[in-house]
Amino acid sequence: MDTAFYLEKFQKVADQLDQKVLREKEIEVAVGVVLNSVFLKLYKKSWASKVQDPLTAESRIFFSIWSSEAAIELEKISYNIHAFKLRHLKGYAIQSRQFADAFRNGFKVFEQQWPNVSVKYGPLTLMEGWVKLEHGDFQNEIISLANNFLAIEYLVDDTLLKFKK
Repeated sequence: MDTAFYLEKFQKVADQLDQKVLREKEIEVAVGVVLNSVFLKLYKKSWASKVQDPLTAESRIFFSIWSSEAAIELEKISYNIHAFKLRHLKGYAIQSRQFADAFRNGFKVFEQQWPNVSVKYGPLTLMEGWVKLEHGDFQNEIISLANNFLAIEYLVDDTLLKFKK
């Protein structure tokens, strides 16, 4: 995989996201490499342990779009919402399975808007799917996925509220 090429393309997508919407929703954007995959992550600082970096905090929630060498060979870009160790998130009394179920109940009405999506995972992966990697147009696919998430990000906040101490 040409990591530098994909990093540049993912960063261009990040730069094209509506900055006003990101500010209003308090959504942060990160582009980088992890586990041999290039990623774009959308997250809120409030969705992570307070004293830790929200990208690496022990307890955190984030939306991720990524691709790896194997995914590129299959002509796919993957996406998901992860929820790591939420029982450690301060100010909340969360049991991961209950949180995942509550989130997925709210997500049901949006499922048809997400290509190849599934919620049939353990509680760490709230939803996951993929889109076809169109080499000439994959940046638009990433923008579309990011905008889809921005339209439903409130589901994470609403679900967290159910578990607030």
